[in-house]
Amino acid sequence: MPGVTEEIVDTQHLVFYLIGGIAIFLFGIKSLSEGLQKITGDRIRHWLATYTAHPLLGVVAGIFITTLFQSATGAVILIIGLLNASILSMKQAVHVLIGVNLGTIVTIFIVGFRIEDYALPIVAAGVFLLLFGHYKRIQYVGQIILGFGTLFLGLSFVRDGLRSDSLSNEMTMFLLNLADFPLFGLLAGIVLSLLLTSSNAAIGVLQTVADEGLIDLAGALPILLGSNLGSAIIACIAVIGASIKAKRVVLIDVMYYLFGAILFLVLQKPLLSLMSWLEQLTHMKLQLAVAHSLFQVLTGVVCLMLAPWLLRIANHLIQTHQTTAEVWFGAQYLDKRFLATPSVALGQAQHEILRMGGIARETLGHASQYFFEHDSRSANLALKKETLVNELNQLITDYIVSIHQHDLTAGESEKLTGLLHIVNDIERIGDHAENIVELADYCVRNRVQFSEEATKQLHQMIDAADWIIGRALYALEQQDRSAAADVLGREADLDRMEHEFRTGHFKRLNENLCRGNAGAIFLDVLSNLERVGDHSKNIAEYVLK
Repeated sequence: MPGVTEEIVDTQHLVFYLIGGIAIFLFGIKSLSEGLQKITGDRIRHWLATYTAHPLLGVVAGIFITTLFQSATGAVILIIGLLNASILSMKQAVHVLIGVNLGTIVTIFIVGFRIEDYALPIVAAGVFLLLFGHYKRIQYVGQIILGFGTLFLGLSFVRDGLRSDSLSNEMTMFLLNLADFPLFGLLAGIVLSLLLTSSNAAIGVLQTVADEGLIDLAGALPILLGSNLGSAIIACIAVIGASIKAKRVVLIDVMYYLFGAILFLVLQKPLLSLMSWLEQLTHMKLQLAVAHSLFQVLTGVVCLMLAPWLLRIANHLIQTHQTTAEVWFGAQYLDKRFLATPSVALGQAQHEILRMGGIARETLGHASQYFFEHDSRSANLALKKETLVNELNQLITDYIVSIHQHDLTAGESEKLTGLLHIVNDIERIGDHAENIVELADYCVRNRVQFSEEATKQLHQMIDAADWIIGRALYALEQQDRSAAADVLGREADLDRMEHEFRTGHFKRLNENLCRGNAGAIFLDVLSNLERVGDHSKNIAEYVLK
């Protein structure tokens, strides 16, 4: 029985070290990614919007965000968010996507270097900066270093587990002979990526297994291909129920990896010859890193040349079937998938807020048209859009609360608080537009007539209020302080206008030039429009902070 007991202990040692090591490795990737994202903040979106006009710049941008997110799937979700926000076109997205896949080379090469023995001092340095850094940026650097060290610490546990005697001869022989069963290797790679929800983690584990001599290069290559295909499958799962644009992006990603796998299998013999030559120069970890790099570079170059065809195929296979009702109601930019990356989710919330602001402005326009022309269609549109504004108010508020539950920088937390106030201001603008519809209903029912002077003044107030809303939303979208200052100046004019028109109204009453019921409505409309200006001013002040 002692032999059986030792075998159980060895098996337990293997399982614990493998599970624990992989968990620590995944934590390291997450910590590294979060630290990098905190340093860059929400500037990622701006960089991508600015530097993706040229195909090669788009590829470079894709490499950058994969390095930043340490996850090709996370980077793909960011691309989808920018597509939905109309910051990227589908053509730009294809080039960025190619760069995203090329960016996985960076992590795999980092793992390829044998620095596990230095993992503990690296972790210690990261913890020291994280706990004792006086400035947030130093703490973020500490988090990056901690993630970097933890990544290698996890791999060292995996390596120690593989060095135990619990791996039976049968398992060792199966791994060594896996080259004879490439299909099994391909499936093993896919399953490993799905289990770890990361192709980088799967390839990192594969590198460690190969470095221990438990599998040769010919057997490792199919697993490498399967791990890459698993990345595309993870992306497919991530966009279930998402928009048409999201599905097209993921289809292109799937075509990328399928095409790469076919290309790699066709070129397998010359690639194996190259790897055999490299075997004399370096260790197995770096050989697999080179093999992965060749896969990505070859596939990336070919797909960059075929990008227009990939886009056409995706557009043809996945066509738009949205109905008008689907476009009308609900949020367009809010997606819980983005909550894992708070800086991206924050940007999505801001785009939905801008959409909400545009709808509130349209609501005021329809209400004004109904007030002057008594067009029932305008009244219906105003009330429907005001209902949508209320719905978006709840959806955006819930989404922002969800973002707040994640780890945020001080700047991101402050920005979210400001956005919550803006959502409330926009919702109140919609309410004031609804009030004008109700005042117009009263005018229609009671055949209220306004003097020519009163009508002219109401037009002036409405035009001024509309301009202020539009300028405030522009200032928010572009973070334009000059535009925000324009809003403050124009809002002060609106206040003076409201006071002047109110005084003029009482003068007309005294001269019997205006009826009492018309006067009450006139004053109520002035008050609602002045409040619209106040809420727009609040948006501008947020931009000026």
